Amino acid sequence: MKKKMEYTDEPMGKIRVIKDFLPSPEELALKDETVKITISLSKTSVDFFKQEAKKHHTQYQRMIRRLLDEYATHQT
Repeated sequence: MKKKMEYTDEPMGKIRVIKDFLPSPEELALKDETVKITISLSKTSVDFFKQEAKKHHTQYQRMIRRLLDEYATHQT
């Protein structure tokens, strides 16, 4: 995304609260079949997952994978 986003004070329209369906970090420490890809993530996100993975004695990549799996499942 190279175009800089410009924010205004205009009304955003109709807003609705969506129930939190994402799993907790503890639930992200499971093992599944995988496919290797390359992805760029923010340092903040990676640092969060590394910290949580260390607390739960698992790999941060596995936790990110489970998070994406849960999101995809919820959307289908």
